[in-house]
Amino acid sequence: MLDCVLLVVSYRSAQDVTALLATVPPAVGELSWRAVVVNNDPADDLSAVAALPGVEVVESEANLGYAGGINVGLAAAPPSRFTIFLNPDLRLMPDSIVTMARAAEERHAVAPRIVDDAGETAPSLRREPAVLGSLGDALFGDRWPNRPGWLSEMIREPAAYERRMKVDWATGAALLVPTSVAREVGPWDADRFFLYSEETDYCRRLRAAGSQVRFTPDATVSHRGGGSGTSDALYALLEVNRVRYFRKWHRAPAGAAFAAVTALHSLLRASRSRNRLALRALLSASVRGELPGGTRQGL
Repeated sequence: MLDCVLLVVSYRSAQDVTALLATVPPAVGELSWRAVVVNNDPADDLSAVAALPGVEVVESEANLGYAGGINVGLAAAPPSRFTIFLNPDLRLMPDSIVTMARAAEERHAVAPRIVDDAGETAPSLRREPAVLGSLGDALFGDRWPNRPGWLSEMIREPAAYERRMKVDWATGAALLVPTSVAREVGPWDADRFFLYSEETDYCRRLRAAGSQVRFTPDATVSHRGGGSGTSDALYALLEVNRVRYFRKWHRAPAGAAFAAVTALHSLLRASRSRNRLALRALLSASVRGELPGGTRQGL
């Protein structure tokens, strides 16, 4: 059995994936590994990636979204002790995978410290979405960064990123999960989430299965970001999927309150085109159907 399977979903990301895979050997040390790269764009040529040692490219039939691509990769993955989900626009620092594997023990998921191109730590840790936390973010945004935790979903305190800690969830650029736990939890929810909020949902399901989500700053990855692109439609999808996630796990009255607060967030920023589109998508099923991934469950 392999120690690690690295699972990467690529959408027009051949150059990024090649650069990511070049950083794997010093990151895994003496651990055995194999990379499964899911090509989510049938028109993209990943033959150069497939020729790399230890790499298997799996072709999807269409752009299945991030969660859908992950599920294709999980189905194709060989047996291993750990499954590591990685964005294609990452670079792994030396010993990062080794450190994450040690922190996982036999049961827990592990997220690393993420830095940007300048080496600055990114605020990647999150609290479980809640109505009051969403309201605080809608009203204050990045202002009042030291506000009480119940008024923000994002963990902004710099000191939090200097210590190992248990978190509700972390942004899904890099996550290590014991493969036995991944089998228990099952596929990612591709019926609801084409892109965004799928990692929030997956981390909640990990916690429900009795696993912790552990943050370890001793493991570092560099994330360029924007690998899936940026557009008004993608931002609107992010906001819509936050509501889809909340409605999945909460009763109708709480779901309605969360949806109203999410709409308020965009209404207060309606001078921006992306927020105007997000507001329209939250209010209109036909507009939601035109977003990437089309019509989905939950909203």
